[in-house]
Amino acid sequence: MATVTDNNTLEAQPRTAGNKNAARRVRVEGKIPAVVYGAGQDSLPVAVDPRQVTRILNSETGHNTIFDLTLDGSKTKAMIVDWQYEPIKGKLLHIDVKRIAMDKKLAVMVPVELVGEPAGVKQQGGILEQMLREVEIECLPGDIPSHIDVDVSDLVFGKVLRVVDLPHSDKFKFLTDENQPVAHVTVVKEEVVATPEAVAAEGATPAEPEVIKKGKQETEEEGAAAPEKAEKAEKAEKKEKK
Repeated sequence: MATVTDNNTLEAQPRTAGNKNAARRVRVEGKIPAVVYGAGQDSLPVAVDPRQVTRILNSETGHNTIFDLTLDGSKTKAMIVDWQYEPIKGKLLHIDVKRIAMDKKLAVMVPVELVGEPAGVKQQGGILEQMLREVEIECLPGDIPSHIDVDVSDLVFGKVLRVVDLPHSDKFKFLTDENQPVAHVTVVKEEVVATPEAVAAEGATPAEPEVIKKGKQETEEEGAAAPEKAEKAEKAEKKEKK
């Protein structure tokens, strides 16, 4: 379950909202721009330490980690709900932080982890394919699981693991469609690649159908003209005798 500890703290300083140049100045100072909202309060632009954000995102509970957000001398429980990385260097560029109430349920995405080796892989030679890696659930902040484990040892060809088959709990409710496939065992597809010898042999094969067709056509034409030639020769022979 999600845990709240004294070590999970994110310190935020107010900043003036502006354009890209303003955000760039925040990053030059070693901070990253962020926005804090939720709990019926106004949204506030702030600056935070990227090292603290990285520590939270890389923890066991990841972005579902509940931490203490300190701002202007006040402290509130919060979660990171969105974040952006620089595509080339992978540096954090911006995050969105949401204030939360520990007594109010919220919807979160939780990873699904497959446990065990399927019988369809071990005995039937298939491969395990996971189609759904996260599910959406609704629960109290303190009941958010870090991940949902499901045993796939009995999974064989023709059987599909669905959301309805995942372990259920009275502490959370699935929001993802329970009929949605999570994993199955599929056959290993072998790609047939033509060998150089086969390609060469195919290229060396003469176009016999076209040659035969052409020769046959000529033979038929000659056969049709033979009686006519014979008749002309017979008439010429009779004329000479006269």
